[in-house]
Amino acid sequence: MADQPGILPPDNEAPEAPSAQEKVSKPRWGRRFWTIVIAIVIGIVVYAYAFDTTGVNLDEIQDPTRQASLVRILRAVAHPDLLTYQAVESNFDAQFMSPCPPDGFTPEPTEGSGPAITITPTCVEPGGDVTITGSGFDGNRRGDILYIASSGVEIRLGDFQTDQNGDFTEVVGTRERASDEPQTIRAVTAVTVGSIFRWQRVATIDPGTGEETMVMSPRISDSAWDTWDKIIETVFLAFIATTIGTIVAVPLSFFAARNLMKDIALPLMALTSGLLFGMIGIGAGLVMLRMTRSAADAFSGSVWVALALLVIVVAAMWYGVRWAMPQAEEDEPPPRVRAARLAVVVATAFGFVIALFLLAAVMKDVGGWLGVRLGPASFLGLFIESLGDILRLLVSGGIALVTGLVFMVIGSRLGTALRRRLPDRAVQPVNTLFSVLAGAAATVLLAQSIAWLYEITDPAKTLWWPALIGGLLGLGGSFLVRRNESVGIGLSVYYFSRTVFNGIRAIEPLVMVIIFVVWVGLGAFAGSIALALHTTAALAKLYSEQVESINTGPIEAIKATGATRMQTIIYAVAPQIVPPYISFTMYRWDINVRMSTIIGFAGGGGIGFLLQQNINLLNYRAAAVQMLAIAIVVASMDYVSSRLRERVV
Repeated sequence: MADQPGILPPDNEAPEAPSAQEKVSKPRWGRRFWTIVIAIVIGIVVYAYAFDTTGVNLDEIQDPTRQASLVRILRAVAHPDLLTYQAVESNFDAQFMSPCPPDGFTPEPTEGSGPAITITPTCVEPGGDVTITGSGFDGNRRGDILYIASSGVEIRLGDFQTDQNGDFTEVVGTRERASDEPQTIRAVTAVTVGSIFRWQRVATIDPGTGEETMVMSPRISDSAWDTWDKIIETVFLAFIATTIGTIVAVPLSFFAARNLMKDIALPLMALTSGLLFGMIGIGAGLVMLRMTRSAADAFSGSVWVALALLVIVVAAMWYGVRWAMPQAEEDEPPPRVRAARLAVVVATAFGFVIALFLLAAVMKDVGGWLGVRLGPASFLGLFIESLGDILRLLVSGGIALVTGLVFMVIGSRLGTALRRRLPDRAVQPVNTLFSVLAGAAATVLLAQSIAWLYEITDPAKTLWWPALIGGLLGLGGSFLVRRNESVGIGLSVYYFSRTVFNGIRAIEPLVMVIIFVVWVGLGAFAGSIALALHTTAALAKLYSEQVESINTGPIEAIKATGATRMQTIIYAVAPQIVPPYISFTMYRWDINVRMSTIIGFAGGGGIGFLLQQNINLLNYRAAAVQMLAIAIVVASMDYVSSRLRERVV
């Protein structure tokens, strides 16, 4: 072996080479150690800067004044003002002279062995100090020390608290009231009657009339009654906001679901013609609104006339729709019949809007009539009257939007049909023309909105320049998509919806309610609108994310059968999202109950306004009642929602 090259004899055998793990173990542990050290140092520096920025000062905790204030507040919060006890006052008098007479003054001795007070010295110069000593009182009892002027006016000098034996000693200053007659200092104690386990009736004297009345002691305090009213208002404020927000958020959530919107595309001609028809429809809707509202108002003076006209309009609409839209026809009707049917459909649309205005007027009149005559149930009449106002407001605000959407759908279908019939060489010029017109119209509409907001009246800035810029943008857009005539509008709608929802969610309801208070005034109505708007954005985001996480298998299976997009949503999407939608809605109601206690600080109604008022007045016992009510309601809501989720979801 020794003669073989490269092999050493056993005595000179070379040591084994270290393994790869042994080579890297030391450097790896070293790097980890220094990484941990650097992370700790960075963390210390960050927290040190955070302490400096937030002004952490632990010396304030040791301040005796702050400790005394904290103890006072905690004790007040621990004794919520739930019950009011009737107190029976007891007066104990002692006399002194001021100034001292020449021969001194000896007060009359107190008869009996009950509680009594003595004054030392018995005579003093005006304004001097005297020592009040009491004995025979109940142990650990508080009371007031009063000076009784010759006119009978009571002036508070101080207070006292007895020890376990019922004794106390206090030094008070007298008033500078010189008199040749003895003056009186009174110790007043108040003993509460009854307890939480033993309720009693007590006779009291009404200070205004002097009549004797019987009251229960203890009884529910005014703070507790006020809290009850406001907590009920808070719960239903949150309920209204949650229901309205849910109704609006459910359809909007589908526009913010990427998996449903990403494959939506339209031919450029259909998109631009739909935009043009939509803007024309908005104008037509405004004209329809003025005409139908004037026609309905002309017959809304009498509820009976309005009701009779409503029945006539609904009946005419029924027969008109049945004639204009027959279920089946063997032969295609001639053009004159189709034109007549179109006219009937348009007249039916006008009649439908008139019927809504008439219904709103009838509900308003009937609700006002019932509100006066239902007595304790008058809120039902007021509710019907409010529904009439809401219906009129929704019709007035939504008719232009609905008409614009209808015209947009019609224009889109006309554009699709036109694209199919045009020869290929004419498609690009028509697309360019429609794109220029749509871009100019959309930019002018946007400029008019900005001009209204910033009060701009120059036509060059609100009409001509926007039209030119919009036309150029439309021209450029038509050339960008000339090779691919389909425009993916689904993702544009998706990003726009997400941006709007995120923008609304970024504004806290506490800020929103300030704006709505200016619009509708102080109260729960402003709070419910603010919470409903924030709820809509929050739920739409949660709902859309749930839609994005559903199983795609049922969607592909439904689409394979040739189902429309609406049928796909109903049969493939809805069954998967109903349980989480219910869960999110219940959770949002719980959030709105807690939020409604905060927006009350800005005038949004609910228990928050009462809580803020008591805190500002340093009435912490009354504030404790509101905090207790909030805790009970939130805990109850959590329990109820958990049980409902268990049963429904």
